[in-house]
Amino acid sequence: MAFSDTYFKRFQTGKIQIAEKPSADLFLIIIIPSYNEDELCKSLQSISNCALPDKSVEVIVVINSSENTATDIVQKNRETYKKALAFAEKNNTSKLNFFILQEENLPQKFAGVGLARKIGMDEALHRFNLLNNPNGLIAGFDADALLKNNYLTEIEDYFNRNPRTNAASVNFEHPINGTDFSKEIYQNIINYELHLRYFIEALRFVKFPFAYHTIGSSFVVRADIYAKQGGMNRKKAGEDFYFLQKIIPLGNYGEINTATVVPSPRLSDRVPFGTGAAISKMIENNTDDFGTYNFDVFILLKTFFEKTGEFYKNSGYSDFSHIIIEFLNMNNFQTDLNKIKNNSPNITIFKKRFFDWFNAFRVIKFLNFAHEKYYIRQKVKSEAVKLLQIYHPEIKIPETEKDLLLLYREIQKKTSYKI
Repeated sequence: MAFSDTYFKRFQTGKIQIAEKPSADLFLIIIIPSYNEDELCKSLQSISNCALPDKSVEVIVVINSSENTATDIVQKNRETYKKALAFAEKNNTSKLNFFILQEENLPQKFAGVGLARKIGMDEALHRFNLLNNPNGLIAGFDADALLKNNYLTEIEDYFNRNPRTNAASVNFEHPINGTDFSKEIYQNIINYELHLRYFIEALRFVKFPFAYHTIGSSFVVRADIYAKQGGMNRKKAGEDFYFLQKIIPLGNYGEINTATVVPSPRLSDRVPFGTGAAISKMIENNTDDFGTYNFDVFILLKTFFEKTGEFYKNSGYSDFSHIIIEFLNMNNFQTDLNKIKNNSPNITIFKKRFFDWFNAFRVIKFLNFAHEKYYIRQKVKSEAVKLLQIYHPEIKIPETEKDLLLLYREIQKKTSYKI
């Protein structure tokens, strides 16, 4: 019995589409959902340009559309499919193989990026199952993203050095200058990426244990972990965040900061949130600033998390800000806290179960609650500076958003987050 047979018995998966047997030394499969894409082959070329690792790599592209997709987009997908097949035929080697799947008429209820990723990732799981290789790696990538050429070798090296790692985020850096996009878009993406990095750094400041980037184009997960956690979801947006929030709390989560994914800063109306939607919203609102969370709210959260250990012995929380208290009462905290304590034989288990309750979803719920009732979102530059002044007081603060972003990138690339 192979390692993921149970997964395929329990969960609804599509038909297996790749008949070709995988190489015995296959270690990584990259999954790319593609819908209404103009330059998929540019992303495929970016992978093909990478330095090759010692073991074999596969790329599975899922060109997808729903039963209600407009005719012109379906036709565009078919043209993309032909181009991608031609690319694969020309560029496939013994160490790097591209497989192009075409999925049309997917059920409208489920069709979207989540289902497309799931189709590809389930196909990858099947291929590692054929090899009975639970340590095979499945990587998320996007059809409009690019890679620095050490991506494949750095992933191989990282997992060779850290064999117990369940999954990892890969460093990402949006393009912030050049001629491919307008100056307006470059400024917008600077502020949006700064927001993403400020948010994660603020979570690290408050000692939240699951403070990792969750970007669909820049993560890697081990095949057996993918199977044990029930695989990818079918959400039409935010599928990467929801998926990784099942993986990160397992522990042994890493960061591959020596490789770099370059996501696109282009406009998009395909999903209600994410990079493309954020850039489009800024353009629509005639602003280059992505309103971010007020740093003072993270200060509140820090005072609460610092007392986590004390809850193991005492149940009271009346000493906190009324904002914290109101949120906890709204979320039945006292009852759930008692249950957590009753099922925690020691403080280590208590803290794990506490953060299973106050997980990333609840953190965001709290941040949104605080800003809906008590705080106003702020310009990202001001809040990013406030955080640095307290969390990294030894660092000289740069003046521009661009230099501030570059600083945040360096801080996070040099830091391997563990608490």
